[in-house]
Amino acid sequence: MKTLSAILVLSFICAMTGCNTVKGVGQDLQKAGEKIEDVAKKK
Repeated sequence: MKTLSAILVLSFICAMTGCNTVKGVGQDLQKAGEKIEDVAKKK
């Protein structure tokens, strides 16, 4: 659970620093969510 929380926080930080628009934030968060789902499915 701690690992998942850390991934979420890091993804949020990357999303906020990696784009300049609200649309860009949404896209980055969606990509981060997809990666988290992939990791969760592998476990």
